[in-house]
Amino acid sequence: MHSAMRLMAKRRFLPLFATQFLNAFNDNLFKMAMVILATYTILDGGEAEEAYYNAMAGAIFILPFFLLSAVAGQIADSSDKMRVIRIIKTAEIGIMIVGAAGIWLHSISLMFVALFAMGVHSTFFGPIKYGILPQHLPADEVLGGTGLVEAGTYMAILSGTIAGGIIPGHWAALAVIGVAIIGRLTAQYVPSAPPEDDAPILNIDWNIVRSSWRLVADTMHIRRLFLAIMAISFFWAIGAVLVAQFPPMVKNGLGGDNSVATTFTAIFSVGVAIGSVAINWLLGGKVSAKYAPISVIGMGLFVLLLWWAVKGWVPLSQGLIGWQQFLVSGQGDLIIAALFGIAITGGMFVVPLYAFLTTTVHKSQTSRTIAANNIVNSAAMVIGAGLYALLAAIGVSTADTLFLVAAACLVSAWIAQRLHLACDNGAKGKEACDHA
Repeated sequence: MHSAMRLMAKRRFLPLFATQFLNAFNDNLFKMAMVILATYTILDGGEAEEAYYNAMAGAIFILPFFLLSAVAGQIADSSDKMRVIRIIKTAEIGIMIVGAAGIWLHSISLMFVALFAMGVHSTFFGPIKYGILPQHLPADEVLGGTGLVEAGTYMAILSGTIAGGIIPGHWAALAVIGVAIIGRLTAQYVPSAPPEDDAPILNIDWNIVRSSWRLVADTMHIRRLFLAIMAISFFWAIGAVLVAQFPPMVKNGLGGDNSVATTFTAIFSVGVAIGSVAINWLLGGKVSAKYAPISVIGMGLFVLLLWWAVKGWVPLSQGLIGWQQFLVSGQGDLIIAALFGIAITGGMFVVPLYAFLTTTVHKSQTSRTIAANNIVNSAAMVIGAGLYALLAAIGVSTADTLFLVAAACLVSAWIAQRLHLACDNGAKGKEACDHA
């Protein structure tokens, strides 16, 4: 862990870390500000409408990952990643001006346009932030660097979520523009990361359907990548449902105001950050799926604990309660413990799998591998959010949909166990791991 933290003093890592931190911070500052504004100010149709809105917001943000990841991966692997980062961060400033206008005008349409554009922005940034690590870091630092990036991402989610939940809308509108400008400044210091010398010349396929199909097919036929990507995809589907659940579950199930919803997401973010760093310590820097199955099984058990705690909640007052009243109520302790447990085990599960993707392919293919992963992940997240919206529409309570989440954890554990048995057991396992 100490050796990983030393990376924070290196130019080959710190500017990238700061840029991705600000990217995640701004994403969540904007998303939380618009969700809170819609849930507590604009919408008035009750739990079903609010659940549908939150699910739609998640799907709109994720859709570009499904549509454009193949092109993003090709661009990243065929260009200097530093130059692409600077272009992406410049575009963010314009996107956030549109988003700020949506917040100021209470326009759901404008906010959705900006949310979709931020999804496009993150689609092009995602393959780079993981794909650049093997270029700038030696092999024994990649897991530590990946853990720090993941931990930093969730600390950014934490701080961005808190800011978006408590800052008045008009100030949030100004803040998203300011953060975008700062992110562009930090991007200026990311070191150059040109294509590898032995990398084949890529002719970018701009047909998004054909290029996406080819990229996924070329990646998923390799067994180790197929198993890792499927395990990560179930994790993100689970996460998409949980994040969509928080605002309506807090308001309608627990009688909490926006500060309680913000607290939930904050606790979740801190837990994932802790799990992301802890797994690097447990594995001693070695890339392995050894702890993935037990981690996600633990995650499922904590999800069931959260369901039990929410179902047994006794309303504290006729109106909505704040985070202080929630924390001192005596009932909130179990919910906080469940959320914290879900998050820590989730971080321990997913970080080694990302490191696995970036270290078991040639450096010239890392961004495309991450892009293929993003395509499958986004499809899983859209399906997860869509199922949640459908269940909400037919009257299934937010709390009861947690059973779906727990079941998905079991499937993810089964896939992760297959990955561990195939790919972490010596030369014979490595050979079997390379083939479908």
